Amino acid sequence: MRYRKLWLLAFALLWCSTAFAQQQPAQPLTFWATYAVKPGKEADFLDLVKTVGQPVRDKMMADGVILAWGLENSLLRGQNGNSHAVWYAVADWASIEKVQNAFNAQLAKIAADEAKAGEKKGQKSTADRIRDVIDSEKTKDYVTRDVVFVVGTSMPAGVLPYTRYNFVKVKPGKGDAYRATWEKYNKPVLDKLVADGTILAFGLGVEDVKTTGDFTHFTWYAVKNAGDLDKVRSTFLADRERRTAEEREAITAAFLGEIDPDASRSEVDHSLIFHVPGPK
Repeated sequence: MRYRKLWLLAFALLWCSTAFAQQQPAQPLTFWATYAVKPGKEADFLDLVKTVGQPVRDKMMADGVILAWGLENSLLRGQNGNSHAVWYAVADWASIEKVQNAFNAQLAKIAADEAKAGEKKGQKSTADRIRDVIDSEKTKDYVTRDVVFVVGTSMPAGVLPYTRYNFVKVKPGKGDAYRATWEKYNKPVLDKLVADGTILAFGLGVEDVKTTGDFTHFTWYAVKNAGDLDKVRSTFLADRERRTAEEREAITAAFLGEIDPDASRSEVDHSLIFHVPGPK
């Protein structure tokens, strides 16, 4: 998705402490707002996120409504219509309503304050700045749910994770079989990588509101730095290589029997903002 992340997307990244992880819902929702930022306007977009949206999201996180939130951009440009995504993770749809209402109230307050103050000479309104920075016709929203969600026991302070997304299109009627195959062959490897600290968190996600036919499921995993992506690849290769040729063929046959391989795709995103609650 960008597609994004749904984008994505995982996402759904909520880590901090063991106690924090245990308190989180088993299948959190992530709301993704994806944007096509105009060339050369990236710094302006980041400023808008920090000054307009961040105060709302940080307050909602302090109130316990938002579990975590962040801003990401794609490491690989030109692959789709959008360049950035702002996401926030919550426990349920009631929380999404609270966040959206709070954000709409913020925009209304800003507009009212600017109208009351009167336009300063040469200064654009926030609404005008938003129109100058993003292509609004390409803006898309998604809501995803992690049907499998695993977090590590700690989150390094100040980390801006890299997140890889692997999107697949499961054949009709094969959803349960695909999840079973994924949990049998892929999840143990990902669990091992969480245990040794290479992966911060991972999940198997779906759109909670279906908006695209490009994919049905996606795996995401977040790491501290780009070098850890190499470690993930090496660990998966080692897992497959230790198996017999017959086992490897069986794994390949199982996945190919459940997905459309031509529809598979991946993306890697880098966090520009990443906020999780501090340890209690």
